[in-house]
Amino acid sequence: MALYEHVFLARQDITAQQVDAIVEQYKGLIEENGGKVGRIENWGLKSLTYRIKKNRKAHYALMDIDAPAAAIHEMERQMRINEDILRYMTIKVEAHEEGPSAMMQKRDRDDRPRRDGGRDGGRDNRGGDRGERRPRF
Repeated sequence: MALYEHVFLARQDITAQQVDAIVEQYKGLIEENGGKVGRIENWGLKSLTYRIKKNRKAHYALMDIDAPAAAIHEMERQMRINEDILRYMTIKVEAHEEGPSAMMQKRDRDDRPRRDGGRDGGRDNRGGDRGERRPRF
């Protein structure tokens, strides 16, 4: 059996519970066809770069799959039929990554406090650039 990473985008107007149900549906399909699903990550609702089928946002989900090619083909066939799935992509990999994916690591990095104390645009509290020298009165 081969190793795959599978990411799909679901419509923005379905709930997170419905996304979990879709993941479980396709997990069951893979297991019925002799494969197994490892890590499952729900990346949440994210903005799209451009509209897809009139949607500006989508629910993202990642699945690590160890299955024969026939199981992947059947899953992709059913995803083409499913109206809740906007896009999907399956990539064959040599080995699955250990730990959280890059998207989940990015979320952890964004939660850290900023070095500049949270100010935007590189400006100090006086409104000038940081490198600018002004006399204080």
